[in-house]
Amino acid sequence: MTGSWQGFPLRDACIYELHVGTFTPEGTYDGVASKLDHLVHLGVNAIELMPVHRFAGSRGWGYDVVDLRTTHEPYGSPDDLKRLVAAAHERGLAAICDVVYNHIGPGADISRDFVPHYTSRRSTAWGPAINLDGPYSDEVRAFVVDNALMWMESYGFDGLRIDAIDAIVDTSAVHILEEIGVRTTELGSRLGRTLWLIAESDLNDPRVVWSRDRGGYGMDAQWSDDFHNSLHALLTGERGGYYADFGLVEHLATALRRAFVNDGRYSTYRRRRHGRPADGVPGHQFLGYMQNHDQIGNRARGDRTAALLSPELLRVVAAIVLTAPFVPMLFMGEEWGASTPFPYFTGHDDPILGRTVTDGRKRDFAAFGFDGGDAFDPQEPATFEAARLRWDEIDDPRHSDLLEWHRNLIAQRRELPDLSDGDMSGVRTQHSEDPPWLVMQRGAVIVASNFAPVAVEIPVRSTGAELLLTSGKDPEPTGGHLRLPPQSVSVLSQDGFAGRT
Repeated sequence: MTGSWQGFPLRDACIYELHVGTFTPEGTYDGVASKLDHLVHLGVNAIELMPVHRFAGSRGWGYDVVDLRTTHEPYGSPDDLKRLVAAAHERGLAAICDVVYNHIGPGADISRDFVPHYTSRRSTAWGPAINLDGPYSDEVRAFVVDNALMWMESYGFDGLRIDAIDAIVDTSAVHILEEIGVRTTELGSRLGRTLWLIAESDLNDPRVVWSRDRGGYGMDAQWSDDFHNSLHALLTGERGGYYADFGLVEHLATALRRAFVNDGRYSTYRRRRHGRPADGVPGHQFLGYMQNHDQIGNRARGDRTAALLSPELLRVVAAIVLTAPFVPMLFMGEEWGASTPFPYFTGHDDPILGRTVTDGRKRDFAAFGFDGGDAFDPQEPATFEAARLRWDEIDDPRHSDLLEWHRNLIAQRRELPDLSDGDMSGVRTQHSEDPPWLVMQRGAVIVASNFAPVAVEIPVRSTGAELLLTSGKDPEPTGGHLRLPPQSVSVLSQDGFAGRT
């Protein structure tokens, strides 16, 4: 890490999530470092590494942590990781580390017989819960907090993405996340650097990012799947699993204005009310994305959006993600529509454990309506190899055009102040379900999206409008309206549009 690096506010970030083992042919920290210039040219300014602490098996996503104190050996040494972070900083890229504090994976070095690290009172979907509030938990909490600080102080990371906080059960008066937040603020002040804490949460609860003075945990931001779910269900037509709550253009419009679609309404998937409104929370305290490791890897074949949507709709999706009021995040290879899947993969040495994982994934896929018999076997080495990115694709016009589209969108986001404003109360939308289209206005910037396979007319005044970007043929003015080509998106600048939702 260079001594002059101070970081930057999270609201200015454009994040790129990657898996070290499959990002490059080498599958190492040095391999990631060799591609940083590509990311700089793309325009993103932060990388988020999926877990790099020591995890079970030789290959895996990293969430079955067995030792939080050190790094996964096949990726390289701890010093190699530090050099990667320093190389990112030298190019103006922040670095985020994905950490897991909700459970310990199988094969952990911590003995259940001698250390009160686990609690028999609770469990998670992935194993025993960590003892954060029971007898002898003080030392466990201290270990977790110190571990969080270690990644930022010793390795130079600019922040943490904290996995599945809804599985972190802590009834203490001071929640462990709040404690980590307090200590991180102190560390940032001491180091003179901006540090981020980003929570993955399935709770749809704004208290995750509310300030500690307001009774919240004080996280800087949280992942919110409602935006993804709205986009995905609308464009793919899938309704299995949690997609049952989504599928209308109205849901996407709501996500753009309010972040949470399930904000206290009845959830068909959960068969109960879910969430609460995020009123007053700025958009830059949410991460917005179409793809991430879970949303791809939780599919039987690990198929990306590029395998599900037309090239035209991929451009529409990119425009919505990169002009939304949230901190945008891309998943590795998304920028060029990578053809490689990203299935769930493991490398457990215990054959019984491996079979249990394989069978469990088949049951999970069935809940989404996938054929478990067609699924990748997580334990097969070929599943891991299939996930490696093919970097030669970026020279193919079928991929390079999409890559250039992403570059242009990210550049527009940087250049236009209205697109970096996280005030969701200023987001205006109008939409139609049949044919499906959506117009979003943020200040003077208008993003007009046509999801239909036919041209549509939308109530946008073309007089005095400047066309900034368009994914296909230019839209045509038609007597006070704008005619959008099929499956296209246009980004314009003007004072307003007719109608308001």
